[in-house]
Amino acid sequence: MLENLSSGAVRFKEEIFEEHKELFGELSKGQQPHTLFIGCSDSRVVPNLITHTKPGELFTIRNIANVVPPYREANEFLATTSAIEYALQILRVKNIIVCGHSNCGGCSALYAPKESFEKVPNVFHWLELLSSVKKQILKINPPSEAMRLWMTEQLNVKQQLNNLLTYPGVKERLKKGELNLQGWYYIIQSGEIFCYDLENQAFLPLNHQ
Repeated sequence: MLENLSSGAVRFKEEIFEEHKELFGELSKGQQPHTLFIGCSDSRVVPNLITHTKPGELFTIRNIANVVPPYREANEFLATTSAIEYALQILRVKNIIVCGHSNCGGCSALYAPKESFEKVPNVFHWLELLSSVKKQILKINPPSEAMRLWMTEQLNVKQQLNNLLTYPGVKERLKKGELNLQGWYYIIQSGEIFCYDLENQAFLPLNHQ
């Protein structure tokens, strides 16, 4: 498998890079992405592939379960928070997309017993950021495990959009029309993407927007 990666890197340089040599030349001078894409680290979710974008268009943040931690300043190493802060304050992106997806292992793990996290204590701690989502879903008590996961994945996207509002300047830029927020739900098996409609408070097919 490593050999495939190496041969792929060679092919990129010899074919793909040469085809887009002018673009990469411009990108070597700096980046001006128009969109911050916050997605899951899941290997099945490939931001540039599902958005059909070129290098330089997306500033991408990926983590388990596409989480946006509420904003705070701390002496810890806040990777996701600092990347969002950079995108907003330095890159001045005009759009933010939070993209959840079907069959999300992170969302499913919310309901796993604590002892199953013995070898991954940091994952357990990370998922505590979704405790409010879990609490809401358990209160609703969906009739099946599949329904519970589906609802968790979508409610999680909505929660992360709310968390974005805690970042400095976001509410102000939204009011001025300088920033757009969207919540996406990507279905792996069909390729469909649903977008959260604030007015109807529901996920609608992206082509409906």
